[in-house]
Amino acid sequence: MASFLRRPFRYSYYNATIILIIANVLMFVVRMAAPQRTIVSLGLIPDLVLQAGAWWQVITYMFIHSGFWHILFNMIALFIFGIQLERRMGSTEFLAFYFFTGICAGLATVFINESSGMGMIPVVGASGAIVGLLLAFASFFPDTRIFIFGILPMRAPVAVMVFIGLEVIFLVTNTMAGVAHLTHLAGIVFAYLYLLVRFGINPITIFFRRR
Repeated sequence: MASFLRRPFRYSYYNATIILIIANVLMFVVRMAAPQRTIVSLGLIPDLVLQAGAWWQVITYMFIHSGFWHILFNMIALFIFGIQLERRMGSTEFLAFYFFTGICAGLATVFINESSGMGMIPVVGASGAIVGLLLAFASFFPDTRIFIFGILPMRAPVAVMVFIGLEVIFLVTNTMAGVAHLTHLAGIVFAYLYLLVRFGINPITIFFRRR
């Protein structure tokens, strides 16, 4: 079973990151043309998923963004981390990782939000998958420095740990309402599981290795 789960895809590179960015931009144009209809149909609304069978939303929500700054920052992150990870993994593996992380983060959001009475609150954005890319990037390139806010240099693992800490604080204190902190954290968890099972990589070991 373990050998099957770790069987590599044949390596190929076909600019999947750029394709994802183009798809997100096109869907943003559609959302601008019909904002409410797009959110209801393609955003992630837990009650609709569970009660009306709108399971496609656990995929489509990743391509819907709430506004210009939302999609801008997500696409910048997707480009920065995605290009290097795609070259390292290969395009097929990269897409498998991206969609596994995003879909599983969406499913976790569906069941947790629905059970907590927030089932009609829509969740949108590629962030669940993109924070998974951040964890993978820090695992494959742990010595790379990331400039937080464009000015604060941090080793990639440190940036990931700071991000996780802030997300936990925001979630517990209900700070920055309107941001899907739960989805972000779920993306980290499922990215960790993918790296552990698929690649045999434990990010925790890499992050805290002796230097």
